[in-house]
Amino acid sequence: MEDLADELPESSPRFILLSYPLTLVGGIHAGGSKAAPHSSGRLTVPYVLLYYLPENCNPSMRMTYAGAVELMRNTAEVNRVIEVQDEDDILSIESKLQGSD
Repeated sequence: MEDLADELPESSPRFILLSYPLTLVGGIHAGGSKAAPHSSGRLTVPYVLLYYLPENCNPSMRMTYAGAVELMRNTAEVNRVIEVQDEDDILSIESKLQGSD
């Protein structure tokens, strides 16, 4: 996730389709964060849309991207959209994918 966070521009929104493998072990993710109790020992590969909207993005781009979120969701056939605004949000994606956020 650090590589993804490093690549994002500081003032331009983006849609990112993410398919990210998570190995859940004993109710605790291999990285140390807590997993949902029912997912112990499973490999899961969620497919989600990240909606990156940095705080310092200009208003017209904000409106353009905000209006396109549902179109992107439907076109990409994802069930979940996660809005992120900064590097910390990107780095916390694993916990959001595990449903602990």
